[in-house]
Amino acid sequence: MNINMTLIGQTIAFAIFVWFCIKYVWPPISNALHERQKKIADGLDAASRANRDLELAQERAEQTLRESKEQASQILEQANKRSAQMIEEAREQARAEGERLVASARSEIEQEVNRAKDELRAQVSYLAVMGAERVLEASVDEQAHRKLLDELAAEL
Repeated sequence: MNINMTLIGQTIAFAIFVWFCIKYVWPPISNALHERQKKIADGLDAASRANRDLELAQERAEQTLRESKEQASQILEQANKRSAQMIEEAREQARAEGERLVASARSEIEQEVNRAKDELRAQVSYLAVMGAERVLEASVDEQAHRKLLDELAAEL
């Protein structure tokens, strides 16, 4: 056996093996590697998109929370303004009612004073007639002198 022939035979067998591997074995392995590489890249892209979506969702949630807090503060402010307005309206109504009661009481007091004056005038005129009767020791006609007494009462 010649060592050269063995080497040449092994070289030819190796070349056929390499050609066979390149022709039939390497393409499926290469395709599988490319598919796997593509799946990994797609998975990484999906993960980065998911992270971006999560960040956007968090930002939207924070924005919604800020808007909700702002609306709540506006509602509270409006409620406080409305309560102050209602209190002021109640004060105004109470003030008006108090003024009305005072005016009513004053008119009632004025009426009582006028009634008392009229009653006092009637008593004074009666006493004047009685005094005149005693002084004259004669009966004074009350009907005849009523007109005169009314004029006198009006002057008082």
